[in-house]
Parts: sequence; structure tokens; C-alpha cells
Amino acid sequence: MRMLLIGCLAAVMLAQPYSAWSVQIVRGVVVDSGGSVIPGATVTLKTAGGMTLSTVTDKEGKFTFAVAQIGRATLTVELAGFRHDTREIRVEDSRPVSVRITLTVGGLEETVTITGATPAGKTHAPAAAPSAVNGGVVGGLAGGIAGQSYRFPSAPGNTEAYDRIDDNGFRRVSDHPLSTFSSDVDTASYSNVRRFLTSGTLPPPDAVRIEELINYFRFDYAPPTAGDPVSVTTELAACPWNAAHRLALIGLQTRSIDAATTPPRNLVFLLDVSGSMAPPDRLPLVRTALRMFTDTLNAQDRVAIVVYAGSSGLVLPATPGDHRERIHQAIAELEAGGSTNGASGIQLAYDVAARNYVKSGINRVILATDGDFNVGVTSQGDLIRLIEKERERGIFLSVLGVGRDNLKDSTMQKLADAGNGNYNYLDSLHEARRVLLAQAGATLVTVAKDVKLQVEFNPAAVAAYRLIGYEKRLLQKEDFNDDKKDAGEMGDGHSVAALYEIVPAGTRVDLPAVDPLKYQGGSGTARANAGEAMTVKVRYKDPDGDVSRLMTIPVRNHIADGSARLGFAASVAEFGMLLRNSEHKGSASWRQTADLARRHRGEDPDGYRAEFVRLVELADSLSVQKTTAWR
Repeated sequence: MRMLLIGCLAAVMLAQPYSAWSVQIVRGVVVDSGGSVIPGATVTLKTAGGMTLSTVTDKEGKFTFAVAQIGRATLTVELAGFRHDTREIRVEDSRPVSVRITLTVGGLEETVTITGATPAGKTHAPAAAPSAVNGGVVGGLAGGIAGQSYRFPSAPGNTEAYDRIDDNGFRRVSDHPLSTFSSDVDTASYSNVRRFLTSGTLPPPDAVRIEELINYFRFDYAPPTAGDPVSVTTELAACPWNAAHRLALIGLQTRSIDAATTPPRNLVFLLDVSGSMAPPDRLPLVRTALRMFTDTLNAQDRVAIVVYAGSSGLVLPATPGDHRERIHQAIAELEAGGSTNGASGIQLAYDVAARNYVKSGINRVILATDGDFNVGVTSQGDLIRLIEKERERGIFLSVLGVGRDNLKDSTMQKLADAGNGNYNYLDSLHEARRVLLAQAGATLVTVAKDVKLQVEFNPAAVAAYRLIGYEKRLLQKEDFNDDKKDAGEMGDGHSVAALYEIVPAGTRVDLPAVDPLKYQGGSGTARANAGEAMTVKVRYKDPDGDVSRLMTIPVRNHIADGSARLGFAASVAEFGMLLRNSEHKGSASWRQTADLARRHRGEDPDGYRAEFVRLVELADSLSVQKTTAWR
């Protein structure tokens, strides 16, 4: 870049008379609306004389130009996930120019239009969200709101795919006293929902996984004690959307590891460079995120880059983390083109990870893709079996989803689940920073694996219950004690929340009756009236362990006023139920959801909770549009 800049200056100076040789400095910093610096933004300067210079902001968000033409000039700053900023400046020969530019978050359709030309043969339709169900035409909300039905704008070639989700229903405690499920720390659904809303579109209901919306946020659970890697916090309060019901919160929190004691990391980035990854919100976004992540590596880390398209290749062999110039060069040379042979790339990535395996370290493949596996071995069963085999060898898989129009959400979720890893969706560089920098420990460092929960309800206190979310994480009751049964992992500083809507004993339950059992009558136990609403059990394994440990926590049948953490979690659950138009949403409304979130927002150092309130208000505005607006 420096040689290119010098060359441009020389050419301009030679073409002008001596009196015009006056070089001035234009410098600046690019920040977001919260004042945080933004590295990796593209800054372009155009002078009135026709000279064009371009650079990228450094890790401190700064940029500098040496300008050889005096007079008016235009500065443009662009970055995927943000609205571009264009402003006029005046370059004078008396003093340098200093500017501060604030980028605001914008819809991806704005970024695609602004950042660069569409590759030949490709078009980008307006934001749309066809689902794997209903033939590609879905409602923004299941059945619409207040009798309305919605149809997304036509988008030829849109192949986004989501697995169908049916809300968990109520279950009688007398028939089903146990509820068993796997932990889930994925957050892809929240950032994907945000992408839809900021693009002016309500998400399809199957894109809304309520547990992932809640787990996007961190809560003030008590940290683990006595050497345990996981703590359990419980709470019971009134249910905001049904006054006759109660809401139970179960919160898990893992211990935080000091950065200085983080084990060595053996990371292999597996990057999809097929033609579908060309738009700015895909491979260019991943490149910028990797450049930022590279600056956090140290000498004990090893990072490799494998790419796949029509064929697979090793772009960067395992390289020490302090060899940053070499890593940056490999990232800069990444280009998109060709079809997608995902299975071949995964095998090569695992081979590279295995050759550089670090005992007692972090060994992980990180797949970045829009999920378009369309060439080669495409059987999900074969891919999952491959990933499970490598998981047993201690090499985990995490997935970073990007893009729209052909996002294969369901595929990426299944691959990450099989690989004991996380699935995150990057809708902007802000999200990439959150996942790979701010929460790198939670994303990359496993503290506990195969984390399962089993709740036993006391029929003397609870008539029926409903687990909110986790529809894809349900387990059989026998799976809880089966150490061969895979479950979710939790990373450094991770928190997980689960909410149960509870019908108190003595309250009418509108569920089909079950005939009395002939052989299973019981006399009850002395503990049935011991003042407990339920007992929570948690099983987990150490990262390199094969035998699980058990934690048991009784929960008193005591209704409290409700903490800020439960109140905010409840507001996010309401948000998800409204987006899904759930039959269980009760009296929930957009206004109530926003008010509940504001009232219980609590500490918000990163601004995510304030952003959540804005998303609720945006969804409210979109929900009242008439059907004809979508046709």
C-alpha cells in the first residue's frame, strides 16, 4: 500500500508544474455510534483534480493520506454491515486535515449496493427470507398478526433454508415429571433476526430460536465455586404474559479463564471461497474479521487457513501467531470463485489440525460459509459422521455463518452441534468483533462439554410446565445418565439461560386427559409436600473427560418479585414468541415487551440491551404493515 501511495504521488507531481507541488496530510479515525474504533473500514479519497486514493483503517480505527492536490476532496468510508459515510473536505496548503467519522449500523442491502460492483452473472434481490417449508413463500409471522398474513418480496434464486420448529407445549407433571434437554450457547438466531429486521423484513418463524435470542445476552449469575467449572442459579417469579402462571429461570455460568493462562490454540480456519461468497457481506467481511483476530494471536498459538471451492487447498500452513505479516498476506490473497466442495475442505482442515494437535490445548476447526454445500459429498449424514469422529479425537468444529439469499441455517446448526462447537451468524463486523475478539474465550475455549439438564417437577406444587425454546435440544430422560450421549459445550465465561412457564398446582390445565394407569398407581413420597417446586440436575464432563459429573439443586416453591436478569430474559422470550406468533404468547405485546426490557435493562456496557429495545420497536412497526405492502 505504501509503495502504491508513493507511486501515485510521484505520477501526480511529475504531471504538474513545480508551483503545484504541495503535499498535505489528511488523517482521521473511524468509530461506531458508541465511540468504539472500527478497524478494517475502507476509506477512499477523491480530489477535484481526479486523483483517487484508498486505504483501510488500522486496528485503532485510524487512516492517513498524503495528498498532492490542494482544494476540495471527497472522503467515503464503507464497511459491510454499516451505512456508508461520504463527506466533502477541503485540503489546504497551510495545515493538515483531521476528521472523525462515525458509522452507524445499516441493513445489509445498503452495504451490498454501496460497497462494490456485483460480480458478473450475479444479481442481488431485495432482502427476502424464503424457508425450507411452504414452498419458499412464508409469512413474516406464522399466520400474521391480528389476522394479517405476510408474503416476502419475490427473490428469484433465494434458497435460504430453516428447519421447521414447533413450539414446546405444556405437559402435565402427573404424566411427564421429567424434562431433559441439552445446553445451547449458539447465538446465530439473534443476529440473523437482527439482519432481517434492519433490512425492513420480519423473519420467518423458523428462523427464530428463542433460546438463542436469550443466550445472546450475558446475565449476572453467580460464578462457580469450590473448583466446579459450572454454577447453577435458579429463580421463580410471576409470568409477565399470563398472570395465573409462573416463570422459572435456570441459569448456568462457567468460570472465566485468565487470558494469561489460556492454553495454546491450534486453529484451522476453513473458508468457503466459492462464487456465492463474493458479495461484501460474505468473504470480504470474513477477511476483515480475520485480520482483526490475527492481531490477538501470540507466539504459542498456531493458525492455518484451508479454502474450498471447486477443489480444496492449504493457503496457510500452521503458522505461529506472532508471524502476523505472513498471516495477513495469506488473508489478503483470498478470493471467491467456483463451486463448493465442502466435504473435501472439511477433511483437509481436520488433517491439518490433527498434524498440529496440541495436547491439553485448544484444537478447533472454524468453518466460515454461507452453507452452500453443492458439489462433492453432500450427504449430511456423511458429513456429520466425519465431524463426530474428529470430535472424539479432541478436535472440535465451530461455524461462522454469513450472507443471505442462500443461507443454509439448518445445515450449519447441525454441523456445529455434531462438532461440539458454536454456531454464530455474522451480520456485521460488529458481530464478528463480538464473537472473535470480545468473547473469544467463550467461542474458542471449552470449559465443560456434554452439558445436560434434567428437571423433576413436584406435582404437589406444579400441575404443568412448558420449556420455552430448546425444541431442537430435547433429550430422552434416559439420555441424561448416558455418558455416550452427546450434548452441548460451554466455553470460557459462557452463560446459558432456560425458562419454564409453570402452571401452579390447583390451576386448571386445558390439556387432553390421560386415562388412569392400571399398574402405575403410586402413594407419593414424603418429599412431595416439602416446599419444593422442582429439582434441577446438571451433568457435564471436563473438556478431555469421558465420565460426567452431577450437580443437584432443589428449587423452593417461593415466588419472588423477580430480578432484573429474569425480567430481561422474560422480555427476550416475549420477543421471540411474538415473532413466532406463538399460541402461548398470552397477553404479550410489542409495547409490553419493550417496556419490560427497559425496566430490567440493568448494566449495559456494550449497548446490546439498548439495541434490543430498538429491535422490538422496529418489529412493532413492521408488524402493522398491511399485506399489500409485501406483494
